[in-house]
Amino acid sequence: MDDIESLYRKVDGKILLEIKLTSIMQLFNSFDPAPFHEKELDSAAEQYIVETVKDFPARTEFKMIIYLPKDLVSGEQAHKIAPAIHNHFQYKMLVAERKYRARIRHGRATLLIGLPFLTIALLARAYVSSFGDSLIPQIFADALLVIGWAAMWEPVTVLLYELWPILQLKATYERISRMEIDILPIT
Repeated sequence: MDDIESLYRKVDGKILLEIKLTSIMQLFNSFDPAPFHEKELDSAAEQYIVETVKDFPARTEFKMIIYLPKDLVSGEQAHKIAPAIHNHFQYKMLVAERKYRARIRHGRATLLIGLPFLTIALLARAYVSSFGDSLIPQIFADALLVIGWAAMWEPVTVLLYELWPILQLKATYERISRMEIDILPIT
């Protein structure tokens, strides 16, 4: 199978993200009442851009080309497309940052609850184990061990696994928010 780069045109060492439109509004969410330069991108357009950038290594450089009918290229709205796209992804970057900080706070809170609970469970286990090796104390001791470690499940999940995808998505949004964008006529 060919490398993913072979599926895209490349100019000056940059992968081209090419989007052909018949109308400028195809790029934006028609339900968004915000002014044009602050409008939210259409979800399909956003997904195409984000998924394409995510498919490539982090150091890959991109250039977005928006193709419009010749009569729209020189219009006022066409000149606002690049800032609108940059604004959209800067906003998405801020949202991802806020989500990251919220997950960090949640992870810390669950860690502050889970560690003392685990400590108490392990101390209780040691106490119950002192009653001998018979079946009933051993069942209670093992149950305390499992309960103690179960209390650590959420902090471990949040702090070790949930944060990385958020950081990666934020980095993708940041790359897109700085991407060079050209508006060209459809040929």
